[in-house]
Amino acid sequence: MRERDGTPPGHLDERTAVLMLHGRSVPARAGFDLDYKSYNWADALAKAGYDVFIMDLQGSGLSPRPKMNDPRNVNPAQQQLLKPRPPGFTPGPPNYPYQLTNSNSDRDELNTVVEWIIRERGVEKVAFIGWSAAAFTMGPYAVKNPDKVSSLFLLAPIFPPDGTSNAPTSLPRPGFPTFVSTKSGTWKGWGNEALCAGQREAAMENVVWDAIMQNDPVGSTWGTEGEGLNRIRNFVRWGWNKKTAAWGGVLGGSVPVLIAYGEHDLQVTTSSEDPELNFSVTALYNAIAGDHKLMVKLDCAGHSVVWEMQHKNVHNLSKHWLKQLKVDGKTQGIFDMDTNGAISPAP
Repeated sequence: MRERDGTPPGHLDERTAVLMLHGRSVPARAGFDLDYKSYNWADALAKAGYDVFIMDLQGSGLSPRPKMNDPRNVNPAQQQLLKPRPPGFTPGPPNYPYQLTNSNSDRDELNTVVEWIIRERGVEKVAFIGWSAAAFTMGPYAVKNPDKVSSLFLLAPIFPPDGTSNAPTSLPRPGFPTFVSTKSGTWKGWGNEALCAGQREAAMENVVWDAIMQNDPVGSTWGTEGEGLNRIRNFVRWGWNKKTAAWGGVLGGSVPVLIAYGEHDLQVTTSSEDPELNFSVTALYNAIAGDHKLMVKLDCAGHSVVWEMQHKNVHNLSKHWLKQLKVDGKTQGIFDMDTNGAISPAP
């Protein structure tokens, strides 16, 4: 966990704590605390007077990565990428033939951090900001712990409306602990969503990858010399769907919710016959039973909007949300945001 405390001196009793959680493949620091130009979201919030915490779950960033240091525990279908490093590596079946973490362990880790913040910083609740797959952890946690969560801001949330509610019959689940991604493969995937002129600076390819590698001391020594590989934890998920999102009317009720996503994001809305991989950001908005819910579509933005032209508008949107819990003066509705940051009701 990393902290940027922006609480002004003499206002400790008015402290507002914000916790930021990463998605599936990008460690928290590279996503939220990137020291390059104006891209540092955590710093922007701290300068606005918030006490900001960013955390990496087990298997991500500088948090412990049990079983992930062993290259044999990489997805067997990807082990050919482990050339020429580490030297002498021989492909084969995983030495630990299971997935690494699961929804219960992730939510337990989140709870540990939330309770620490509440205790050590003397706040009653914590405001959540989650990117992408963070929704699998923060959404259900907020539903079950509204006494600890003041609000929920989900950027590009992954939501399978018909996903399973129940844990597998046995854990750990068979598989492998680690996926890996290459620099070129990662950037190509993000590039498929860069459809507007000037949507993303060319320099960000190196800036972001370097930040990811700085947070992966082992993966940075694998694969192509001078590039490395991004190690991505393999986790089992459940309990985030249209039933759990509506449970008790908590989301949109005692926990106000803001959803923001890019118009070119290919990951938040998919079409799959597998309900676990069929995602819909609109279905999430519709599933939230409470009235205090808002959704903003960001023009000229993709899933990696934190590194794109709209990033400062996202920062400003989050600051306004944390202070007002409104968008355009309203507590419910669907809106569009243009690249100048102007907000208007969706047609």
